[in-house]
Amino acid sequence: MTDRRLWSYKEIAAHIKVQPDTVRSYRKHGLLPAPDHVESGKPYWYAETVRSWVASRPGNRGRRVG
Repeated sequence: MTDRRLWSYKEIAAHIKVQPDTVRSYRKHGLLPAPDHVESGKPYWYAETVRSWVASRPGNRGRRVG
């Protein structure tokens, strides 16, 4: 079964162990995938979208997070 939970900047930050402002900066600079959903102007991503992005991030060197 696919995980369909939506993650905000806060959940993504906790997953990759950075501050939410860092994740916002990633998005501002085009380093984060496009949001899967936007509600009231706030972006959200599916957990699987985030996990795939983490696995393919430059400098990840095969590291497993969370």
